[in-house]
Amino acid sequence: MTRADLDKQPHEVAEMFDGVAERYDLTNTVISFGQDRGWRRATRAALGLRPGERVLDVGAGTGISTDELGRSGAFAVGADLSTGMLRAGRRVRPQVPLVAGDALKLPFADETFDAVTISFALRNVVDIEGALRELARITRPGGRLVICEFSTPTFGPFRTVYMQYLMRSLPSVARGVSSNPDAYVYLAESIRAWPDQPALAARIAAAGPWSRIGWRNLTGGVVALHRATKA
Repeated sequence: MTRADLDKQPHEVAEMFDGVAERYDLTNTVISFGQDRGWRRATRAALGLRPGERVLDVGAGTGISTDELGRSGAFAVGADLSTGMLRAGRRVRPQVPLVAGDALKLPFADETFDAVTISFALRNVVDIEGALRELARITRPGGRLVICEFSTPTFGPFRTVYMQYLMRSLPSVARGVSSNPDAYVYLAESIRAWPDQPALAARIAAAGPWSRIGWRNLTGGVVALHRATKA
């Protein structure tokens, strides 16, 4: 799986992330110039978590984002399809609850969580609307959804430079730090092919019982936080 326009079968996605697991967190920090830390904090703030609430972090990888969510005092659980990522996470963050789970069939009962989030993983799901419906299933009425995902920079000249970085420089940078740099060619293409902010908001609205949908741009639109409430 090397092109963003190929079908993203779950076993292919899992194998790809198994291959980058060992140095995934470091690589993300390097290729984002350290912005990833701020994006995680912004996701936690957007969820408005309170002590005692339960939040599910889908596509949690090694659990670095789940660990950040737990700083709110909420009970944060991470789920990921890649067993390699989960193994790496359990080794470095044994205190973070991590479970194996497919975004299209999560191992939780209906209305289990007060909030759900997915960061930099929704674009790797074969059925985006199906995943949004599954997130709604496990969220209580009135619960919150936050999607943190790469998006489209809003300033034209910066957008041009950014797209050139994605396709030309990002794979080269990844070769210096990643345990599987070829995967970042796919990741760069998947970012370029992803819907812009209004288009993703429309897909959230069409997917199920999500209301009050809005978004906030981070880093000039390189990343967007989309928020919604379960009706």
